[in-house]
Amino acid sequence: MTDVHQTWLGQLSEPLSSQLRFLVDVDRLKTVIRGSRIADGSRRENTAEHSWHIALFALVLAQHAAEPVDSLRVVSMLLIHDLVEIDCGDTPLFDEIGAITQADRERVAADRLFGLLPPDQAATYRALWDEFEAAKTP
Repeated sequence: MTDVHQTWLGQLSEPLSSQLRFLVDVDRLKTVIRGSRIADGSRRENTAEHSWHIALFALVLAQHAAEPVDSLRVVSMLLIHDLVEIDCGDTPLFDEIGAITQADRERVAADRLFGLLPPDQAATYRALWDEFEAAKTP
């Protein structure tokens, strides 16, 4: 975050200051390059693109789910599930070495990132992230 951002955010009151600090920080998701390519194969996608695309998949294809789903909850989980990649990068499926420490690295990143938010919002988003990681929600 630049000095200009720090000065500007420091002048705002809570909870807005924390929320904007979080939003500025998570903008870095656009810089995380994944192993997968975009549909036309021309380049690798970034994680922000991935998160947007998978959230759109969930909305468009919700009617085909095996059981009824809460689309807003699913989209919310999909928009935050990869935020941890800001701190630890993408761990591709074929990265057997990275997979060994992935869960621990991602938990530490989740603590930091969601900790930027006001406590009630941090708890809500962390619970959504944990729910996604548990992979039990329809």
